[in-house]
Amino acid sequence: MKIGCCTWIFGGEPLADTAARIKRADLDGVELFGDISLDPQEVLAVLGDHGLEVFSLTPGDADISHPDAAVRDKAHDYYRRLVDFAAALGGPLISCHGQVTRIAPISTQAEEDAHLITSTRAICELAAAQGQNVVFEILNRYETHQIRTVAEGLAFLAEVGADNLKLLPDAYHMNIEERDPAAALRRAGDKLGLYHAADSNREGIGRGHTDFLAQIAALSDIGYEGPVILETSAPGPNPFSTDKGEGFRAIIEKQLKDSADWLRTARA
Repeated sequence: MKIGCCTWIFGGEPLADTAARIKRADLDGVELFGDISLDPQEVLAVLGDHGLEVFSLTPGDADISHPDAAVRDKAHDYYRRLVDFAAALGGPLISCHGQVTRIAPISTQAEEDAHLITSTRAICELAAAQGQNVVFEILNRYETHQIRTVAEGLAFLAEVGADNLKLLPDAYHMNIEERDPAAALRRAGDKLGLYHAADSNREGIGRGHTDFLAQIAALSDIGYEGPVILETSAPGPNPFSTDKGEGFRAIIEKQLKDSADWLRTARA
C-alpha cells in the first residue's frame, strides 16, 4: 500500500518545507494542491529530492456548477490549465467536485446538477485527450449540496458517461453521510478511483471513532490498489481553514506518521 497526503493541509507553506514534513512522516507521495502558477519541473525536482510521487491533484477554487456562465467559463479555463499542469507532472489523477462551502443552490438544484454533469463531462474530455483519468470527490452536506454519497456518485457517473471518470470517497465525509461506509466502498467496486482517509473528527487515524479496519478490508475485497491519501487536520474550529493556531503543522505531521504506521500494520 502506498500512502500519501494532501499538500493543502499544511496551509500554503513552501513546497520544499511541506515535502520535508511528508518525508519525515514516512509517506510515499502527495495529492498536490492544484496551484497552476507553480513550475511543474520545479515541483518534480522538489518532490523528487524527497523521494515523493505525485499521485493526484486537488483543484483550487473552480465553481463548475455555478448558474452564471461566466463563472463556469472561468472554472473550465482553470481545469484546462490544470490538465496541462497534470500532463507536465506525468499524468496524476485529477480530482474535481462541486463548489466547497456552497451548501444550497443559488438557482435550483436541478439546474446546478445539470451544470455539474456537463462540466464534469467536459473536464473528462480534456483529460482523455491527454490520456489522463479523473476522480469525482464525494463531500458531506456541510461542504456541498451536490453528490454526498457513493450511491449518488454512481448515478452521477452514469449521467456523465465518461470512461475515464471514477469516484473519490473520503472516510471523513462517509462518517457523516453513509450508514455503512465499508458497504459503500464495496458498492463502489471498480468505480472507486481514489480513497481519502481521516478519522471521524478529521484528525489522524485512531483519533476518532471510524472503523478503519472495516474500510481497509472493503478496499481489499474490491481489489483497490491505489494509494491511501491522508487529509487530516489539527483540532480546532473552521473546517475551511487549515491553520488552527501555533504548532498546527507539527500536529498534522505527527498525525500523518501515526496514520501511516497504523495503515501499514493493518495491511501486514
